[in-house]
Amino acid sequence: MTVNNSKTKATRHKRAMEKQKTVVDSAIAAADTNRGVALLLTGDGKGKSSSAFGMVLRALGYHQKVGVVQFIKGEQLSGEEIYLRDRLEPSDFYQMGTGFTWDTQDRTTDIDAAKRTWNEAERMLTDARYDLVILDELTYMLAFDYLSEEMILKAIKSRPIEQSVVVTGRGGGSGLREIMDTVSEVKDIKHAFKKGIQARKGVDF
Repeated sequence: MTVNNSKTKATRHKRAMEKQKTVVDSAIAAADTNRGVALLLTGDGKGKSSSAFGMVLRALGYHQKVGVVQFIKGEQLSGEEIYLRDRLEPSDFYQMGTGFTWDTQDRTTDIDAAKRTWNEAERMLTDARYDLVILDELTYMLAFDYLSEEMILKAIKSRPIEQSVVVTGRGGGSGLREIMDTVSEVKDIKHAFKKGIQARKGVDF
């Protein structure tokens, strides 16, 4: 009986995998457009920027040109920043450098800094040499109305056809979601910090 059950399970599994392979192969065959993609990593969970930096490492593994622009920057350097500063050209890694908005508490200064930072982002988004551009925490610039939504959406839509762009941060609005090819939402189920556990080097920063 045990042998028969094992054979039945094996047969069902094989049929299920054959069916799944057919679906996957059909989807791959149907994807006939070859161009850069726009991704939005949003939600209230941990890991949005980390996911974006993972794509940076992936692109660098293929010797692609990568640009990184961070719109919110705390005083504490992250491991990704430390690692990439030694591997990217200075012009390929730009940080707003004002600290978190809740630290500065100065809207005028933050808007001026956001505009300067956007200039760097726009430069990358118009440069076909960049294979991948990361716009880390850009959504906050829209949420706080520091930058024009129309300006940002136009730049993303008008970028070189082979260039991919990744935007991270909570929210971002329906306009941004609409123009992106891929939108992933990271959900907060629970977080160690809420239990009083301090941020961990190598995990949280």
